[in-house]
Amino acid sequence: MEKICFELENIEVTYLDKDVLRIERLAVHQFDRIGIVGKNGAGKSTLLKLLADFKQPTGGTVHRHADSGYFEQLEAPAAAEADPSLMGKLAVPKGRQQLSGGEQTRLKLAQLFTHYYEALLIDEPTTHLDQDGISFLLDELRYYYGALVLISHDRAVLDELVTTIWEVSDGKVSVYQGNYSNYAAQKELEREQQMQAHEQYKKEKSRLEKAAHDKMKKAEKIAQAGNMSKKESKSKANRIIETKSKGTSQKAMQRAAKAIENRMEKLQEVEPVQAEHSITFPRSKHLEMHNKFPVMADRLTLKVKSQVLLEDVSFQMPLGKKIVITGRNGSGKSSLLQHIADGGEGLVLSPKATIGYFQQMSYQFTTDESVLQFIRKRSVHDEGFLRSVLDYMQFKGTDLAKKVSALSGGESIRLHLCQLFLGEYNILLLDEPTNFLDIHAREALEQFITAYKGTIIFVSHDRRFIDNVADLRFDIYGKKLIQHGF
Repeated sequence: MEKICFELENIEVTYLDKDVLRIERLAVHQFDRIGIVGKNGAGKSTLLKLLADFKQPTGGTVHRHADSGYFEQLEAPAAAEADPSLMGKLAVPKGRQQLSGGEQTRLKLAQLFTHYYEALLIDEPTTHLDQDGISFLLDELRYYYGALVLISHDRAVLDELVTTIWEVSDGKVSVYQGNYSNYAAQKELEREQQMQAHEQYKKEKSRLEKAAHDKMKKAEKIAQAGNMSKKESKSKANRIIETKSKGTSQKAMQRAAKAIENRMEKLQEVEPVQAEHSITFPRSKHLEMHNKFPVMADRLTLKVKSQVLLEDVSFQMPLGKKIVITGRNGSGKSSLLQHIADGGEGLVLSPKATIGYFQQMSYQFTTDESVLQFIRKRSVHDEGFLRSVLDYMQFKGTDLAKKVSALSGGESIRLHLCQLFLGEYNILLLDEPTNFLDIHAREALEQFITAYKGTIIFVSHDRRFIDNVADLRFDIYGKKLIQHGF
């Protein structure tokens, strides 16, 4: 029998009188491979911190029977030792004080894998990692001998590594067997079953309402028949007998109607499934471009300070395509996007190009506008369409009244993405737009990109995201830009 590494019993975690987590029992066994999924703010990181002993529950008990390594996505690297061979494999610079986001992640991974732990608790390890870094992570974890609990919004990574999904939603944890694709299929099946159950509920409710209505109509007819004039009755004796009989029948019908109404009250209501609407982003006529290639370069050399990132490259980026730029951390992807946004030397842009630009980690709003007011002032679309786009990005109900200055980092990113897609642009540049987005928001962004009629040039290391939206790929390798199809 497998050893239990962690056990949670009667767990309650509250914050400002709000239930963050409420768990009756959960256990992690010796060789479990568990992926934790859920929307931003659902409590995923809180759950992992409970297991790691970095957070104490408001109520209940966490039993820990294994030593564990913990990777926290937002923490800077600690002053801990790291195996030099791992540092080399991960290309972590030696002796440099300032490390990029990707380099910090690589250093923390080297520190984590330097020692063996019976369990690994890992929170979003692929943020800022390029494809080489993700491949290293997969190689290390694929054959790891121990319990793995992993929070990730990278669906390909979850498919590769986990065999159980814990879904955190509304303070509860639901367990699904299989990897992320299996989980998504089970969720779709649940959705279909709920749709069928809702239709059955509506039919049964309608049938009972009609039956109760028919019984009451019969009771009314019996009452009307009992009010016949004395002339229509044969004799006083017969009238008394007939009146009693009709009164009894009327009450019986009323009782039957009441019984049906009671059944209706006990009928278990099934909520309808929220409809999924397709979305399109209409664009003004004046934003239409007719250049076959709105972004071109002729023998472009791109430098940052004294470092040459691209040398003597030429390219043509086609109109209306979704184009991904890939390459290792530090190869020049973000610098190329910035150069396009600036209309830099060596580039030829369409005269009608109007560029919207999403940069990494750069959004904190300072105005006192609400979410809806902010978008309304920066878009020509009608309010109904604005609300539907915001709803896709999980701004629902009272979220629309939130002050934009009080939004979290993830919320600010989602709002800025909405602003760009709703804005008066015909070229969008998106630099790692999926960082810090949960899976639901990533899927919404995929729908936005698919529905957008303009040209999109983006940087991403999320394989599933790229596969779902990209028409064309340019890879930066050896200071060259190499074009690939899909």
